[in-house]
Amino acid sequence: MEHWESLCPGGLRFVYDDALFRPGTDTFLLSSLPRLKPGLRVADLGCGTGLLGLLLLQRQPELRVTGVDIQPEAIRLAEQAAAENGLQDRLAFHAADLRTVRALFPTGSFDLAVCNPPYYPPGSGALSADSPRRTARSEVSCTLEDVCAAAAYLLRWGGRLCLVHKPERLADLLAAMRACAVEPKRLRFVQPREGQAPSLVLAEGCRGGKPGLSVEAPLLLQTPDGSPTAALDAIYFRQQEDTP
Repeated sequence: MEHWESLCPGGLRFVYDDALFRPGTDTFLLSSLPRLKPGLRVADLGCGTGLLGLLLLQRQPELRVTGVDIQPEAIRLAEQAAAENGLQDRLAFHAADLRTVRALFPTGSFDLAVCNPPYYPPGSGALSADSPRRTARSEVSCTLEDVCAAAAYLLRWGGRLCLVHKPERLADLLAAMRACAVEPKRLRFVQPREGQAPSLVLAEGCRGGKPGLSVEAPLLLQTPDGSPTAALDAIYFRQQEDTP
């Protein structure tokens, strides 16, 4: 079943389908990492139904976002969302395997690449028997190395790659980025509460960048009493709900 929701009151509308991978907190968290400015050309690798692109456009309307996803049914919904929001001139999609981006775009076509990739190698943990969910969660259709290689090809020299991943795979993530000449530059760990172990890590790399990694203050999701932090409220645009 399809569901339509708004990112914030009067904001952009996104769609998801119960048969596909449902939107998660990690996509919202990732949208907070890139430093956006007008005119950026953005590639969303494994875009699903287009939520991440809409989140970025909600923050900075003057972007041009191009999504690529291997699942045609997800691309169909993403295109519907672009039409629903009147964003066909700034939000485009391709139903394609991200490993084939060389056939779709010239190298250096983008300033920023973003990706919420599959987290788990094949054979690790319990995988859903449902093909769309398995594709979204496990590296059955593309690996971390595939994502980084695609981003490296698409990015101009000095362009940025932003990803979200699991902390236990941080070594794999940094190694894959550096192997493709995308130098890790920023890390931010996501913690449920202060004092708890990180549940996610946000990472940014620079195409052709020099060594030098900055580890930012953790992104805390809850206060000691269990309520959302101001940072999380901002990521979900909740501060706009309180505006008269």
